[in-house]
Amino acid sequence: MSLLKLSRLADNKQRLILGTMSGTSIDGLDMALCSFSGHGRETQARVLHYHTVSYNNEQRTFIRNLASSDVVNMQDVALGHTLLAHWHAEMIKNALHTWGVDASEVDLIASHGQTVRHAPRRIHQKNHLPNATLQLGDADHLAYLTGIPTVSDFRQKHIAAGGEGAPLACYGDKLLFSKEGELRILLNIGGISNITVLDGNALDDHIPLTFDTGPGNTLMDVIIQKERTDLLYDANGEIASDGVVNQLLLKELKAHRFFSEKPPKTTGPELLSESYVQDALKRSGLISIGLSNLIATLNRFTAETIAEAVETFVQPKSPFKVYVSGGGVHNAILMQNLKACFAGNNVVSFEETGVNPDAKEALLFAVMANELICGNKLPVLNDEGHIKHVRLGRLSFAD
Repeated sequence: MSLLKLSRLADNKQRLILGTMSGTSIDGLDMALCSFSGHGRETQARVLHYHTVSYNNEQRTFIRNLASSDVVNMQDVALGHTLLAHWHAEMIKNALHTWGVDASEVDLIASHGQTVRHAPRRIHQKNHLPNATLQLGDADHLAYLTGIPTVSDFRQKHIAAGGEGAPLACYGDKLLFSKEGELRILLNIGGISNITVLDGNALDDHIPLTFDTGPGNTLMDVIIQKERTDLLYDANGEIASDGVVNQLLLKELKAHRFFSEKPPKTTGPELLSESYVQDALKRSGLISIGLSNLIATLNRFTAETIAEAVETFVQPKSPFKVYVSGGGVHNAILMQNLKACFAGNNVVSFEETGVNPDAKEALLFAVMANELICGNKLPVLNDEGHIKHVRLGRLSFAD
């Protein structure tokens, strides 16, 4: 696609954008083929097709080693940047073939890539150094291999403008899911949990409050994968359902300063790791509490830190509804815990908005690619409270 043709995309009545997302759970690639018309406040989007491809054991192990190790082989980092693009390109081409869509029909790929290190100051604790984040999956390779121009590296300009590079969901959330007169809390539970607060009475130029609340599935997943080599996660909360929440451990898990820090704030598996759990066990005076009790406690930990973040930092003055997306929506015990913690308020699947809860994040990155190609800047709130308007995303041509 020529630069001239690409520059005219904004004038098209419809744009076809493939959003892709591989999150901190490192379980696979989510792909949502989306049809767009308009941009900014006039954005209209539909998910035409959605598919997830799971990583195989070799891929999953390779990525996790890069994402979880403090010391890595630089050759592995270089190879991983290229390998991920090749893996994702093959997944995308297979998905398009299954859907009966030719690559020439797709205007853009919106590629999140794979976060292997998220390092805002609150995590790296080096106040003289800037915020940082790193996503692998080279977009030039991806664009060339698929034949589709690709927008990537959405997080880097956010950091350059003074943000933490996450969470970015608020931009698409506001454009697609705000409803006049209604207070909505959009909760995504992936490896990490994050919320976007949509106030239907706010002014148009209002930046929604958005931040990471703490753990999602990451702690449960890492413990299960260590203790049960036949499982990747607690399907439907079955292991948690057999356990009892340990209140001593729960208290220690919630003792970290992150939970009392004011938003905007982000976190990741760099903090919420297996060692985080082991340290909390030691402080609790517990050697072992059994797998089911541990998973039940971690499940409750996720739910309570979400609810307490809303109570402390959102302080809703009117009734609200919590719309849940991401892998956590499929965990029945986690949904039960959330409903108990949000007593008196509705906690529902994101399905109620008409969008597949598993497709939401891929859709939101497609929204950001649509904004970029239409020439729009997005607001970034820096740590000094100032707003900068910047274009999020980097464009790679297919040839």
